[in-house]
Amino acid sequence: MPQVAVNGVELFYEVAGDGDPLVLVHGSWGDHHNWVPALAALTRDHRVLVYDRRGHSRSERPPGQGTRREDEDDLAALMETLGFAPAFVAGNSFGASTALGLATRRPELFRGIVAHEPPLMGIVADDPEARPLMAATGRLMASVVDRLRAGETVAGARQFVDEVAFGPGEWERMPERVRETFRANAPTFADEQDDPEWAELDLGRLSGFPGPALLTQGSESPPWFARIVGRLGGALPRAATYTFEGAGHVPHVTHPAEYARQVAALVAEGRRAPSESGRGSRGERAARAVHAFRGGL
Repeated sequence: MPQVAVNGVELFYEVAGDGDPLVLVHGSWGDHHNWVPALAALTRDHRVLVYDRRGHSRSERPPGQGTRREDEDDLAALMETLGFAPAFVAGNSFGASTALGLATRRPELFRGIVAHEPPLMGIVADDPEARPLMAATGRLMASVVDRLRAGETVAGARQFVDEVAFGPGEWERMPERVRETFRANAPTFADEQDDPEWAELDLGRLSGFPGPALLTQGSESPPWFARIVGRLGGALPRAATYTFEGAGHVPHVTHPAEYARQVAALVAEGRRAPSESGRGSRGERAARAVHAFRGGL
């Protein structure tokens, strides 16, 4: 089980594929397995790094973990330690917030960013149309954390899935393995919410990011995500936006081929050197990747 020590914690990671370096950062509650549906496509032309963020699944769970700044520093150290700097970075949800936050401080680590629905509610606090949506979502998030703190792990996870991020009935439709991952990683979600800056981002510093960025959303996601994506698009000088029709908060799971195409388009825009070649056919690389990331959702 490959692990690396960064910033005082042991992080689980896996690497597969050949080509442009691509780092995938999962969201809250989940782990590296969330990326499995899209990996066969992504590893055809990219050297892909996935990992479990601190406090999640196979990575170390330090007491009191919970600031996004720690996750940002972990991402930077992981990229530098494993030879993935600079790289293209794709993040989902809190993982997207982590990537964007790091980009405001260490832009030299990035060749481009793909960010799907980062829950950066603080950046739209001054938006009168978004304010009631943010207030309602904030109350739900607080209720979820209260349940987790009270030991009602399943009830809290179900409420987050059905009422905050995915939609009614989605908890019951999840595979049992995914529900178990939610239950196991619930304490880290509660810790994350104790960070007073978890939903904030310095848009002024983000506006200085020089690389290409793709900001994505799902047509079936809660509407407050669209307000955040719009504000980010106005800050990033080289940003494009894309909507996954019929998708929600995890298009890499529900629409993996389309997701991989969008990532590839961003990489093509930001590519600065020819792709590696002579290291096996696309089919051979994909087969190695599927074997390396076996397990799935």
